[in-house]
Amino acid sequence: MPDTQPERQNLRQLIRQRRKSLSQAEQQAAAQQLVERFQEHPGILAARRIALYLANDGELDPLPAIHWLWARQKEVYLPVLHPFTPGHLLFLRYTATTPMTRNRYGIAEPELDVQQVLPHSMLDIICTPLVAFDEAGNRLGMGGGYYDRTLACWHEHQLGPRPLGLAHDCQQVDAVPREQWDVPLPQIITPSRSWHFA
Repeated sequence: MPDTQPERQNLRQLIRQRRKSLSQAEQQAAAQQLVERFQEHPGILAARRIALYLANDGELDPLPAIHWLWARQKEVYLPVLHPFTPGHLLFLRYTATTPMTRNRYGIAEPELDVQQVLPHSMLDIICTPLVAFDEAGNRLGMGGGYYDRTLACWHEHQLGPRPLGLAHDCQQVDAVPREQWDVPLPQIITPSRSWHFA
């Protein structure tokens, strides 16, 4: 298989710049439209435990959706960089009073508290951020492979929480250059629509 890394890196830079150029008003409108997508999403409505993320680097902001989930007594979890297993994530319960810290990427995450950790296999849905996606559900992340490792069991055996990508409409591209470790997503939500791939 040819090396796609230079192509992937160029695409990352292009789309990250594209989403960072969105105005604050556009970001706020997109975040509110995400709430509307959640309100009509059968999987979200049926789920009890949902993993999300806190927006960084121009990502689609799920915070209004998190508040909507809290109001419906849903449990929300956030990813935390695993302290002992490099390249892996833990998921910790997130509430309005959760003590927060910054990880080595400068992203806010809950302070590590083993009592708040939930094995990711017990989540119903994992909402993943992404840099770019295409019409086949291929996802390009930031390059760390954290979500690909987390979702490997889903990809190979359809076991564990169902992945759901979240992105701005401007993050769609014609084709994401794929690598063998990439986990395509069965569904992606953008402010304007829900994409179903499987």
